This record gives sequence, C-alpha cells and structure tokens, in this order.
Amino acid sequence: MSGAKPKTRYKADIRIKPDEPRAKPAETKLRPCAKAGCEGEGGYKVTRSRDRLGEYMWLCLEHAREHNESWDFFRGMDEGQIESFRNDAATGHRPTWPLGKRTARMQNPFGNAEFTDTYGTFAKDADSAPEVRRHERTLTRLQMQALDTLHLPHTATLIEIKARYKELVKRFHPDANGGDRGAEERLKQVIKAYGVLRASGLT
Repeated sequence: MSGAKPKTRYKADIRIKPDEPRAKPAETKLRPCAKAGCEGEGGYKVTRSRDRLGEYMWLCLEHAREHNESWDFFRGMDEGQIESFRNDAATGHRPTWPLGKRTARMQNPFGNAEFTDTYGTFAKDADSAPEVRRHERTLTRLQMQALDTLHLPHTATLIEIKARYKELVKRFHPDANGGDRGAEERLKQVIKAYGVLRASGLT
C-alpha cells in the first residue's frame, strides 16, 4: 500500500503540480580556528583588538578562553587616559560644546514680522513681561454681596478670600475685644458671607 495515493476530500486530485521531493540540506562546512596551527572548529566569535572593535575572528573554545582571559581593554593606558576615556564615553566619544554655543538660529518662514507677546512667553527679562489679565468670572448677586461684606474686589482669588476671612474673624471675635459682644453681629455677617463663597466653590 506504500504506492497508494493519499485520499482527498474531492473525487479527483485537483493539485496542479505534484509535490516534488525535498532536497536534503547541504552539510555545513566547519569554520577552522583562526589560531595558527590549530585544527579545531572556530565556533566562537571574539573581538580582534581594541583598535579594531568592529572586526572579529573565530576561535575554538580553548583559544577563545585564552583570548578572553588575557583581554585588557585599557592595557598600555595611564590613569589620565583611562579617566579621559570614561568621560568621553558618556557622550559616545563625540565632540560636545557648552550650552548655547554652536546653536542654529530658527528660520522664520514669515520673515521678521513683529508680534505682541501678551503673556511674556518670549520676554528676556521677567520684569519686562506685561501683566497678565485675570480671568473674568461671572458672579451671582449673593456672591458679589458676600465679597462686598468681606471688603474684597469681585476678582479676588481663593488665597485673598481666605486671608481676609481669617483677618476679620480675629478682629471681630469677642475674645479679641475683651469679651465685648458689640461686634458679634458683624462677625455673623463675615461667617455667613464666607459660607456663601464656600458653597459656591470660590473657596
């Protein structure tokens, strides 16, 4: 039955071309050891020398071990040369310059047209930067009354509101007035105003 054709799911074999016998893989030729006089197989790749790091040679196991044991990259170099090599290795042994030197100027495709630096992004000195306008927010009538109670402008920031609240509480608290409850009503107004601002998310 060895000569029988393989069964297919069709009535006839629909293959256009029958399978060809696969060729046997060619026998790989052994690479000889690069050591003179050695007849072993060079199956281990090692670097040729310090000055020729990109070139390799193939050695047998015994000679590869001897090569690696005797390998000293810094052989013949003094301490100064070794330290210089280590410092240059941080930049890949490429030349470097101080920051700001040899920099190319950005090419402006629109010429040297002037523009207004509203936010002082490109200002050389922070003192010459124009004042940035505060973001205008919409306040309700209760919020404006609360800020008026605290004697604050309607553009007051979170830090300013909290600082003024602490200041007024200390000023109108009975303990700060020798037990006098005459400023108690004013203290209630300050606490109520701060509560309105806090509930509205301004604090």
